[in-house]
Amino acid sequence: MRLIPALTAILVTVFLFVLVVERDMLRSFASGGASATTDEATETTDAPETPSTDVADGKVRVVAIRSVTTSIDSAVVLRGETQANRSVEVRAETGGLVISEPLRRGSHVERGQELCRLEAGTRTAILAEAKARLAEAVARGPSTQAAVAEAEARLEEAMINDNAARKLSEGGFASSTRVASAAASVRAAEAGVQSARSGLESTQAGIESAEALVAAAQRDIERLTVTAPFAGLLESDTAELGSLVQSGNLCATVIQLNPIRIVGFVPETEVNRVNVGALAGAKLTTGEQVTGQVTFVSRSADPLTRTFRVEVAVPNDDLRIRDGQTAEIYIASDGAEAHLIPQSALTLNDEGTLGVRLVGEGDIVDFVAVELLRDVPEGIWVEGPPDEANIIIIGQEYVEKGVAVAPFYEEPA
Repeated sequence: MRLIPALTAILVTVFLFVLVVERDMLRSFASGGASATTDEATETTDAPETPSTDVADGKVRVVAIRSVTTSIDSAVVLRGETQANRSVEVRAETGGLVISEPLRRGSHVERGQELCRLEAGTRTAILAEAKARLAEAVARGPSTQAAVAEAEARLEEAMINDNAARKLSEGGFASSTRVASAAASVRAAEAGVQSARSGLESTQAGIESAEALVAAAQRDIERLTVTAPFAGLLESDTAELGSLVQSGNLCATVIQLNPIRIVGFVPETEVNRVNVGALAGAKLTTGEQVTGQVTFVSRSADPLTRTFRVEVAVPNDDLRIRDGQTAEIYIASDGAEAHLIPQSALTLNDEGTLGVRLVGEGDIVDFVAVELLRDVPEGIWVEGPPDEANIIIIGQEYVEKGVAVAPFYEEPA
């Protein structure tokens, strides 16, 4: 009884094997073999051709494009941001208690307008004392001048007496003691003159010192009033009434937004196309478009990005442009005739010169150095090849100048 299920299982297994594995043989058997022959012929006809090799008739196969020069626009395009033309943190030059009402941020201030005023304290008394010392020093001036005049007169008298004593001594009418006494009087009078002159110089020095003290006291009082260095807007509140500030503490921050600067960084490949005084425009993120002039092109590259700072001055009479807005900058420059090629088409020759390889007459490879003009999403604009050139874009690394190639031409993107 168990033999029948086993035989049934074996027959089912054989049937499934023939149906799945030997399906073609079963089909051929059912159709008498004719259909199988037809299918084999069809499969042989539809089979793909053998892939082509990289060399055809002794020539290396490459892919190239037929490129024609195009006039690219005359603008250097940069990304940048707006910056205030001037910005300064106004700080106190002396210490004291603030006694002025604060000005709120956003207020417009004129040049020289008071921002903070400090309490004078004892500075007024110090100034009065300095002026009193100056008056005292000035009052001593006439007496010291008189002392100098008196000493000079005594010197003159002593010299006359000395001269008379010498002449009398020569005639035998005066003793040598009298001559020595007259000479001593002359020396004493000279010392008196020197002393009087020293006193006069000391008096003049005292006057100058007193004047310096007066000037310092007046300057310290002037520093009690902190003023705006230029017309602009307050970016922060001024110091609060009653607060104590020390020398160097912040009083207010003033910015100037008219004109406003738009700052960008130009790559070293295009820096020679940007000149001071060139017309420039900018499009802000708000959609507003403005125009101005290039006022600065850096002569030193940023050590990290190898780019050069460019500044454009733009009028901002209504102060609508704010500090720190993102902008796209367009700087006018001379146009150029250039080829648009994939970046991968660039290569180096044996001397290390950057360029492209071309398919020349007779399908012979040539090498031309190029100058990079601009990067765009579609590729790179280069200058150097002829107006019409067959530029190799695939396979240029496997050929060199003078080699014959079998080019396949693609339509340029």
